[in-house]
Amino acid sequence: MQNVFTKVEERSNMNEIDNDILLGISRYGFVSQRKLSETCNYSLGAVNKALKDLCRDGYLDEDKKLTDKGRALLEACRPESAIILAAGYGVRMFPINAECHKALLKVKGEVLIERVIRQLHLAGVKKIYVVVGFMKEKLEYLIDQYGVELIFNPEYERKNNLYSLKKVAGYINNTYIIPCDIWCRDNPFAPVEINSWYMLKDVDDADSTVYLNRKSEVTRIKGEAVGKRMVGIAYINYMDAGKLKSKIEELCKDKSKYNSFWEDALYEKDKMYIPGKMAECDTVFEINTYDELMELDSSSNNLKGEAVNIICNVFGIDKSEIRDVRVMKKGMTNRSFIFECKGIKYIIRVPGEGTDELINRRNEANVYKAIGKYNLSDEVVYIDGERGYKITRFVGGARNCNIHSEKDLASCMEKLREFHKMELKVEHEFNVYYEIERYESLWNGLPSVYKDYGVTKANVLSLRDFVEKNIREWTLCHIDANNDNFLITDEDIRLIDWEYAGMQDPDMDIAMFAIYAMYDREQIDRLIDIYCEGECEAARRIKIYCYCATCGLLWSNWCEYKRNLGIDFGEYSLRQYRYAKEYYKIAIEEMEKLN
Repeated sequence: MQNVFTKVEERSNMNEIDNDILLGISRYGFVSQRKLSETCNYSLGAVNKALKDLCRDGYLDEDKKLTDKGRALLEACRPESAIILAAGYGVRMFPINAECHKALLKVKGEVLIERVIRQLHLAGVKKIYVVVGFMKEKLEYLIDQYGVELIFNPEYERKNNLYSLKKVAGYINNTYIIPCDIWCRDNPFAPVEINSWYMLKDVDDADSTVYLNRKSEVTRIKGEAVGKRMVGIAYINYMDAGKLKSKIEELCKDKSKYNSFWEDALYEKDKMYIPGKMAECDTVFEINTYDELMELDSSSNNLKGEAVNIICNVFGIDKSEIRDVRVMKKGMTNRSFIFECKGIKYIIRVPGEGTDELINRRNEANVYKAIGKYNLSDEVVYIDGERGYKITRFVGGARNCNIHSEKDLASCMEKLREFHKMELKVEHEFNVYYEIERYESLWNGLPSVYKDYGVTKANVLSLRDFVEKNIREWTLCHIDANNDNFLITDEDIRLIDWEYAGMQDPDMDIAMFAIYAMYDREQIDRLIDIYCEGECEAARRIKIYCYCATCGLLWSNWCEYKRNLGIDFGEYSLRQYRYAKEYYKIAIEEMEKLN
């Protein structure tokens, strides 16, 4: 093994042209300088100089054939493995990735990741590691069909692909690193690779921060210069593997690097320490968005997904008329994205994981029917009362309520109060006690993650008698009236996302706002005073405390169900359980004072 490393070290003085000519001779043999010029795409002068260098350094003999030294170098530089990064959501692929993992997109009749694997096999690379996370079960078949090894990244939801690569850093040695959403016209992999390299695409990209200089160095741009498209494919040989592993380890110790791409580990100051490799613009495509898939293969079956079909049917258009598709902030229950057709922007909501168990879509449709003429919500263009898809007109220039702005709180509570005073009616109620039990039943017999859940639940339910004795009004309530569901424009305030709405005590909406904002007691009391315009009697305030406890337990149970689906809401989940415990105590203490 020591001899192998020696040969690899010797190659470090070999320039890119020498590398390519040596590889060309290893693949095709030496026929003539002109033939090498044609196959390797270099001038005759460059080929002749490279041949002299290779003969001088002992890699070729006088007949331009490989020597033992040349063969040893090439043998030491055979790619041994590949890592395919496939853990992320691919958030820019909405709405397609709501139904299909981005690695499984079908382009020109082939599944993306299968095409990459077959190209690797043709280059002799059989040891392939696929880092998975989102929709990991969809990729399981690759183990049997192609002999790959799946490596699970449990942090895929909150960290970028730098952390995916950390999971497999120990395997990096003469290794290709490849994004799962890549399509290459020609095989980018080879039986022999002498140098490490990182691939760029010969097309200007306003979002790129790098270019390839005359020395084939990948360099960060300065000023307002336009960079070249970063492809994401790289090859890392023995010489550079150790440095990459060290850089990955160093970066992953820094919590500020959660959103870092793995390429950040390739830099020393403003340059990558491995050379760049430029691909022609029409040979390599990274498919990050609906529009990019449409451009590469407009006949792909993935463009005919349910969400796309709904848009086409609602507006009477062809899928090619859907423009500027981009993701919005991922919601806690659903996923949404903005699109444009016929010159107008809309939002389509795609139901999230497990929402068919959480939401009664017929009830939701009835709520929108009840509020339709009052301009309370955004404009609903289409709603599916069975599956949960919804299309609304995009509200330009809108922002959400700032939970720390007294002005915003006053305006939003006034809007909420006006809505409650309308005393609108629907045929269903939101029974918080029933929903607590129902969410718990969705755990499928699994115990709560909280050790004292049984005691906490019993305490919360004991507040019910006080609550029901102090209910004064019963009307349509939003239920999920949190700050993110208030849209504020210069002209108006709208309440959006009415999927939990039903008949209930209006004071529950106050509690829901408070616990979503994760307010402390002083902030909750201030919110109550704003809504009640400074006139809230003691019993009513205690009832709102009871709702804070009860709704905290409700959303904690909701979070436990989501966790069982692989979706973790972190601090929000823990804080909701704390509301259940702490506001039970506060309510009991205040009841004792009242008595």
